[in-house]
Amino acid sequence: AAAAAAASARRAMSSASALRARGDDKELARWRESMDRMRNIGISAHIDSGKTTLTERVLYYTGRIHEIHEVRGRDGVGAKMDSMDLEREKGITIQSAATYCTWNGYQINIIDTPGHVDFTVEVERALRVLDGAILVLCSVGGVQSQSITVDRQMKRYEIPRVAFINKLDRMGADPWKVLNQARAKLRHQSAAVQVPIGLEEEFEGLVDLVELKALKFEGGSGQEVVTSDVPSNMQDFVMDKRRELIEVVSEVDDQLAEAFLNDEPITANELKAAIRRATVARKFIPVYMGSAFKNKGVQPLLNGVLDYLPCPLEVENIALDQNKSEEKVSLSGTPAGPLVALAFKLEEGRFGQLTYLRIYEGVIRKGDFIQNVNTGKKIKVPRLVRMHSNEMEDIQEAHAGQIVAVFGVDCSSGDTFTDGSVKYTMTSMHVAEPVMSLAVNPISKDSGGQFSKALNRFQREDPTFRVGLDPESGQVCSSIHYVCFILLLSCIF
Repeated sequence: AAAAAAASARRAMSSASALRARGDDKELARWRESMDRMRNIGISAHIDSGKTTLTERVLYYTGRIHEIHEVRGRDGVGAKMDSMDLEREKGITIQSAATYCTWNGYQINIIDTPGHVDFTVEVERALRVLDGAILVLCSVGGVQSQSITVDRQMKRYEIPRVAFINKLDRMGADPWKVLNQARAKLRHQSAAVQVPIGLEEEFEGLVDLVELKALKFEGGSGQEVVTSDVPSNMQDFVMDKRRELIEVVSEVDDQLAEAFLNDEPITANELKAAIRRATVARKFIPVYMGSAFKNKGVQPLLNGVLDYLPCPLEVENIALDQNKSEEKVSLSGTPAGPLVALAFKLEEGRFGQLTYLRIYEGVIRKGDFIQNVNTGKKIKVPRLVRMHSNEMEDIQEAHAGQIVAVFGVDCSSGDTFTDGSVKYTMTSMHVAEPVMSLAVNPISKDSGGQFSKALNRFQREDPTFRVGLDPESGQVCSSIHYVCFILLLSCIF
């Protein structure tokens, strides 16, 4: 891993050197600052832990939306990220949805993922292209079955993460029980970076253990964060929890350990730097707390995303060079390199197939010709957009680190695109085996052509959907997760 990281650094330096050689120092500084101020994160959890409610508050506080709407859409609108009618009717997230926002001068690309086990492939393909994540845990339910599943997925793709213990306003809320469960069941090296001021109906705010400040959330929607001194009746408890935080981080960070063992005073900046080093190295998980529904604790969590999760340049991404027998190549992650982008999700939209791309290296522009490495086809990019749930914003170009979508590009989920100068493919995501199989036939011979087209489309879009011909019966057999299959059949008929 160290050798691969060094190779990535060399590639980044060579890309920077190429820019300097052309006298593009300003361009070099511009893209490096842009990359440093970017975060690509996913929000994942067990079903009904408050992921979409949390995302709704994030979009509101960052100014991306101007009103807060609740998940089940009782007001006839519903949460922004649940754009499907079925999602608003059932009150659950079925498909992952992408958006972006700006917080304190940083651009945050967010993918809100489903919590139900039947849609776990949506979580899988989102985490495959992200640099960091927020693991949401319910302060009442604690670590549940799908919490374990999504945490396993995050570990599979080596994603640094922060945890957010939600719903502290609920009866029976116990964040310390949940923290201990995370340590025991998920094997997390974690510690709280906040402590709550009150719980359940008496939940008023939080104390920041790094800065040693009390935070309260005022205004109609909690948009005003008011800081004050730590309440006098919590002083001893807060200092105990801060010492616990320092001890846990010291176990995985040598610099902090040296200061801690020498009994030196540890400043907020020193502690923050140590937490960042340990989190980016995936040795530590900082734990935040709050209640998204009651509009408390979301802004400090956003600050934690900026402070502790990595930018695209700090994450190692590996491609396979098809010209050299799939030799591993560490991508520099810079816009100066050749284009390398992964199609991680397909949707059938009003204007044709919508292909979501994560750009790992280089720049893509509207009107460019790009090459599908998996098929060898060259394709023109007719339209380039950034997604805000089901809304689109046309853009002229996008560079490494960004998540965008293109129209009119014929491909399958998991295909890699380049500018033609290299023949790299990105490693594929993990796809679980289907849990059921069915024999399917068109109603009539006349509809056989449409039926085959529909099956082929589903295969391109969904990596869990598999179609084959039974050699004995001659019937078309399809295998898929059950709920996804029901949804797909509803699309056909």
